[in-house]
Amino acid sequence: MKSSFILLAMIISVFGISVARAQETIDVAKITCDQFVAGQVSDSHTLSIWLSGFYSGTHHNTVVDVSAAKQHEFDLFNYCSASTHRKMTLMEAVENALGAKK
Repeated sequence: MKSSFILLAMIISVFGISVARAQETIDVAKITCDQFVAGQVSDSHTLSIWLSGFYSGTHHNTVVDVSAAKQHEFDLFNYCSASTHRKMTLMEAVENALGAKK
């Protein structure tokens, strides 16, 4: 009886009870404004936070202004919502709407 329990424990440990979630990678440079607004890739809030951190990092800025980040998210969403900007990449939209290249 004890050997059956040990064998079962070994089988469970080999095959695992919990299924590991596959890692998903996203190339942010390929996301369009249309995908951002529709939430097709990830939720817009999460992408906005990531973009804020990315562009802050490129400018060696370690200060997080939460109220400004919320406003930037709103501005970016509005910019991308315009029908003339729907096919634009999200990275281009950030540069145009928020002046991120400065």
